[in-house]
Amino acid sequence: MDMRTRISTALKQAMKEKATDRLSTLRLINAAFKDKDIDARAAGAEDGVDDAALLAILSRMVKQRQESARAYEEGGRLDLAERERSEVEIIEEFLPQQLSEEKSAAAVDAAVAEVGADSIRDMGKVMAVLKAKYTGQMDFGVVGPMVKDRLST
Repeated sequence: MDMRTRISTALKQAMKEKATDRLSTLRLINAAFKDKDIDARAAGAEDGVDDAALLAILSRMVKQRQESARAYEEGGRLDLAERERSEVEIIEEFLPQQLSEEKSAAAVDAAVAEVGADSIRDMGKVMAVLKAKYTGQMDFGVVGPMVKDRLST
């Protein structure tokens, strides 16, 4: 089942169950997808965006909410931080399972070998390969330093 169908099915289920928090989060996801589709159509892609782009949108949404939750905690607004965390949980249901640290390290090694990277100047190429293959499966904020360490040795 593709990403849009999964979101649509979950949205309908949330409506039936009258789960308002879940429903509002799923509607936010749908709105983000539609915005991206509109941008893609304006750029000439009649079919909208593919699942890889949708995964990138979901990853970005998770990251934004995690940062917001931290900011709310620092500001003493625990109620708002908890709401952001619950939205993160709902969004993460639609993301593929995150790779473990060992698997991420193996993916970095494979990408370095694939690109033939031998210096820090090749970091962009390595990151591009990783983003193409593992969008939604790894946190690139964590993987970036791994790639940097790997290339600087």
